[in-house]
Amino acid sequence: MTERQKRVLIVDDEEDLTWTLSKKLSKDNDKFELICVNSGKEAIEVLNQLPVNLAITDVRMPEVSGLELLVQIKDLYPDTKVIIMTAYGTSDVQKEANERGCFKYIEKPFEINELRQLILNAITEKKGFKGSVSDFQLSDIIQLNCLGRLTSALKVSCEGEEGTIYFQEGNIIHAETEYLEGENAFYHIMGWQGGEFSVLRNHKNPRESINKGWQGLLLESLRRVDERSDLAKREIEREKRKRQRKIESLVENIFKSEGVEHIFIQTRLGFPLFYQGGMTEKTEIMNKLGNKISTLIDAVENSSRFMRGKELEFTAVHFSNRHFIMQKIPHQDAYLSILGQPNMNNAFIRLEIKKVLDDLVKMI
Repeated sequence: MTERQKRVLIVDDEEDLTWTLSKKLSKDNDKFELICVNSGKEAIEVLNQLPVNLAITDVRMPEVSGLELLVQIKDLYPDTKVIIMTAYGTSDVQKEANERGCFKYIEKPFEINELRQLILNAITEKKGFKGSVSDFQLSDIIQLNCLGRLTSALKVSCEGEEGTIYFQEGNIIHAETEYLEGENAFYHIMGWQGGEFSVLRNHKNPRESINKGWQGLLLESLRRVDERSDLAKREIEREKRKRQRKIESLVENIFKSEGVEHIFIQTRLGFPLFYQGGMTEKTEIMNKLGNKISTLIDAVENSSRFMRGKELEFTAVHFSNRHFIMQKIPHQDAYLSILGQPNMNNAFIRLEIKKVLDDLVKMI
């Protein structure tokens, strides 16, 4: 294998399929080296000995399933991309999986050229469907259990809560948490962000509380997650606007005082947290000014080391046609800056800053 050539591993217990693929894809040996094996165990042996850029594996295999192989690959070789072959997919679920998951699906039977193009795309893309076990979404693991027609239990834990989803021949038949069961428990578990999971293979559950098809369950749960995400984003935006209005109220007396043109609150690195003035729509100018203020903070604090002044708390700079006042907000990585004309009443502004400083600390 040349330095630029990639290595592709195909894993399927159907020997006729791997033989056919090895023959048909051999014409691309100038682009990638192909290795075909017929079990998950053999695949692990190859991975332990050779770097592999792309692994293509069937889901349903004896001894080591495609799910178990995928978990091992992503745990030990996170840079290896993965394509899942399955005979049990649907177009809707496949589309969702390819858009959301950290690996891709191809449904059997497939055209050789379809797989060939998928391989070429995978080995040439710098970004793609790869990641570690921690990158897995719960939907990824559920799909692999269902597509592999596995009988198992999936135990999930997240922030002190625990739940279990039971599969029988790839169908989701039961789900339970401490207080919920059935579909309600399944949707609740699917809404958890992060957490840990473990798969108990050949683990049967005597009860059946779910009759809905797994594709419908999964798509509905993804829809609910998206809905909750949109609600959360709107709530965050509402809270942000509420906080901005409170800050605006706190600095109202300063902004209305004679000569004041702009009020900024920004981080040490120049990231804007609040602005009031005539440049609300001119974000590029605001960002540039924020960067300049950040540079000024660095320059003053660097100079202060020679004066043993340590951290900058307050500064006032008088230019011939502008006055600039800046106050460090205590216990925060933030600074309040006021820029205006030479007729600014600096003494009044400093008094007003002292009045609102404690409340500003709570708002940032």
